[in-house]
Amino acid sequence: MNCEEIPEVDIFSDGGAEPNPGKGGFGVILSYKGRKKELSQGYLLTTNNRMELMGVIYGLKSLKKKSVVKVYTDSRYVVDSITKGWAEKWKSKNWFRKQNSKAINYDLWDILLKLISEQQEVKFNWVKGHAGHNENERCDELANLAINGENSIEDLGYEPKDELTKSQEITNRHDNSKKVIIKNEGDLCRKCSGKVIKKQPIKKVIKPNQAYYYEYYLLCPNCKTMYFIDEAKIFIVKQENNLFD
Repeated sequence: MNCEEIPEVDIFSDGGAEPNPGKGGFGVILSYKGRKKELSQGYLLTTNNRMELMGVIYGLKSLKKKSVVKVYTDSRYVVDSITKGWAEKWKSKNWFRKQNSKAINYDLWDILLKLISEQQEVKFNWVKGHAGHNENERCDELANLAINGENSIEDLGYEPKDELTKSQEITNRHDNSKKVIIKNEGDLCRKCSGKVIKKQPIKKVIKPNQAYYYEYYLLCPNCKTMYFIDEAKIFIVKQENNLFD
């Protein structure tokens, strides 16, 4: 590969939860010049749509070079939200779809849009699920293996509807409804409304099957509540080749 060549990579992804919400997982295949790598991860409590998004995110985060990327997924939710500009529109409105209603899964949409902007080009393609598409079928298999595996982790960005409603009520009482989710230093703690600060976690040994770790977390110095956010996630990718490993 010369220094000016832009890699062309295919990412195949599928995800789901059983039940929905429930245990979830995703499966991803990265393909480059005939070489393929499979990735997967299970989660303790999540949703179908979050797993569809997380699979694409995980695939894009695994790329080590700016590339021309083709994403293949059977999720209309993912494909239409990108190709029809819905996600960009939500972002332009600070992730509000309505005056007092945030876009669902906006934490993941925010990450996905940033990853797309970092690549040379990303094109999303819809494929029909369970229709004999080899890579899609394999991704579905990987997702199911992850769902039923023993190494599931928490989807810390997922908030059940009742918890989200409660958070909105708390922040609205303090005239701060745009900060339903704690994301930045200085945001108001959900429990006591104190301003959170950024803290560095104690270094721990990374486990062999660990998918990611947190570069930092947010702490309320008043009530000691900790918030682990997606923006602080550092995904762990084993170094096996110079493109996506």
